[in-house]
Amino acid sequence: MLLNPKILDVIACPICKGKLHYDKQGQVLICKFHKLSFPIKNGVPIMQIQQAKSLFINSTNLVEKH
Repeated sequence: MLLNPKILDVIACPICKGKLHYDKQGQVLICKFHKLSFPIKNGVPIMQIQQAKSLFINSTNLVEKH
């Protein structure tokens, strides 16, 4: 199930309250400021900080740390 794009108008990073970016392929919401990705499960964003994954910048792309 895909995320409803209208939710991006009202949802924010739980840490900085900043704008989140939707990665449709990875099914995650990304906070570029904190370099975190929040998973989307069955169309529902999981915004718990404990569920977030750290990202690093590879050229111009954000990639999950392994």
